[in-house]
Amino acid sequence: MRIISGKSKGKKIIEPKDFNTRPLKDLTKESIFNIIAHSNKFNIELEGSKVLDLFSGVGSFGLECLSRGSTNVEFVENYKNVLPILRKNISTLNYQNNTLIIENDIFNQLNFNIFMNKFDIIFIDPPYKEKNLSKLIMNIFEAKVLNRNGIIIIHRHKKEKEEFPDKLNIIEEKTYGISRVIFGNFF
Repeated sequence: MRIISGKSKGKKIIEPKDFNTRPLKDLTKESIFNIIAHSNKFNIELEGSKVLDLFSGVGSFGLECLSRGSTNVEFVENYKNVLPILRKNISTLNYQNNTLIIENDIFNQLNFNIFMNKFDIIFIDPPYKEKNLSKLIMNIFEAKVLNRNGIIIIHRHKKEKEEFPDKLNIIEEKTYGISRVIFGNFF
């Protein structure tokens, strides 16, 4: 796994040794960033953006954002075996001043009002078995942590078909191999 583009292009990202974390594949990650850069359905600039990376794992998505010019990424992760890898990846790429790691279970312990920023991009990449995304999306909506022109990107298994709250406007949906990526917002 590597950084695909930007100032850290080509640098390796350490992957977990166990199978409890499912890192975002380079092909899917590259496709997501191509859509962000070229879609005429929404207008997001990575340069200067603030990003919330939920279920961040080793930080592949958020680190790619920083490499491409995001100013700040807040990583939320609660799996103790992957947190040292996330910290090492941030340190190796020298992004300590642009990141915050929140060690919490996004469903049980995190109040969305703790975030200091409003975000331009919120990336949600939960375990495929996770079925409680509607509650999470409503928490994001109610806390008003997504900027007016911001987008939510949800990464799921292509066979998973969730019911999302009516508040989430699905802008675009793409399938890559076994993955499905949903782009949405609240406006």
